Amino acid sequence: MRPQRFSDLMLDLAKNEPTASRVQTLTKAGDTEHPFGLTITLASGESRWQFTGQLPGEAWLVAVLATAECPEIKTIERWSTRATTGGRKGLTATFHNGVRIFARQSQTPRAARDLTLTPV
Repeated sequence: MRPQRFSDLMLDLAKNEPTASRVQTLTKAGDTEHPFGLTITLASGESRWQFTGQLPGEAWLVAVLATAECPEIKTIERWSTRATTGGRKGLTATFHNGVRIFARQSQTPRAARDLTLTPV
């Protein structure tokens, strides 16, 4: 599920929650910096939630490597799924002989940074 679709889903769910007095997208609340998210007002106050998704690069690269079914590869670890990533994207491929290859995303092309995600 992409961020736009998740945002739409959460908007519907939150609007139907009786304890929410106001629910709107971040855009409607005046936040033009974050394209996906909600502003939710409860009796306790307003909170803003930003929804972000993973750009396809790292997940795509891991999927390509995993589907290759190379018998030499023991494990593949995505860095973005670690508890502490420091914002780094990449992967570690560990081979059965103990050797590891580290593939890090060194640069995000402008087209990928400006990518507008569309719902699936």
